[in-house]
Amino acid sequence: MDLDDLHIFRCVVREGGVTRAANRLHRVPSNVTTRIKQFEERLGVTLFRRQGRGLALTDAGRTLLGHAERLLQMADLAEQELRSGAVRGVLRLGSLESAAGARLPPVLSAFHAEYPDVSIELQTGTTAALLRLLEHFEVEAAFVSEPFETGRLSSLPAFEEELVLISAKGAPAPRSAASLGGQTLLAFPHGCSYRRRLVEWMAEGGASPGRILDLGSYHAIVACVAAGTGVAIVPAEVLDQAVLGTAVERHPLPDRFRINRTHLVWQGEASPPLRALMDLLPGAHKVGIMP
Repeated sequence: MDLDDLHIFRCVVREGGVTRAANRLHRVPSNVTTRIKQFEERLGVTLFRRQGRGLALTDAGRTLLGHAERLLQMADLAEQELRSGAVRGVLRLGSLESAAGARLPPVLSAFHAEYPDVSIELQTGTTAALLRLLEHFEVEAAFVSEPFETGRLSSLPAFEEELVLISAKGAPAPRSAASLGGQTLLAFPHGCSYRRRLVEWMAEGGASPGRILDLGSYHAIVACVAAGTGVAIVPAEVLDQAVLGTAVERHPLPDRFRINRTHLVWQGEASPPLRALMDLLPGAHKVGIMP
């Protein structure tokens, strides 16, 4: 696949049309249009469709865009490294909100101090959402929580954390998983591994939630629990840093649900910036990544 074709294709996407892309590429619009048509004919798919006065990506175009971003990034990195020998470029990462808020800041700070020429872009989401981003090459690697299907992914244990059950102050302490039956669970949307753990624990006790309220942040989850809306599972370290962390009651979970591991996952060969980040992770020492 010609990198020049990928570059023209990506430019049309980013600029939102052929004319603006041609100006950016210092080409005439007819040349850009011809190159895109030839590229589509060679691939046997349609990459764009007309939408009003502009162009929109087809499903095939969206798939190609993920590959194009990664291939062009790797080409840029290869050229930069050959010219300078330094680690530089862009490292696109995905992360659970808990890891992004509590675990990653010191790692990313150390990384920036050592590799100032690498720009990090970070997206947060549930484990399932992050794995989808990785599958479509929208991120190079992601910090996800157990359990997850590795498939063809490579993985490295990154962090270990304690999960706790939280309820409102003054609410009766849960004596067992069965005692939570019928209550409202507060959690991230479907695909959150912590939510899955809580539901599995209740199922072992023959109980099921009355309803599940989907929320988009730990701040919202802790605030709603403090207000008496329901119960939730959160990492203890996140709770330590939450504004309302002392406004809720903590309850220990059984050992098999209490300890949770966050893994860094990626596909294919890790880029130099990603390998440099791996060297800074606590789990790298345990699996022999570092000397």
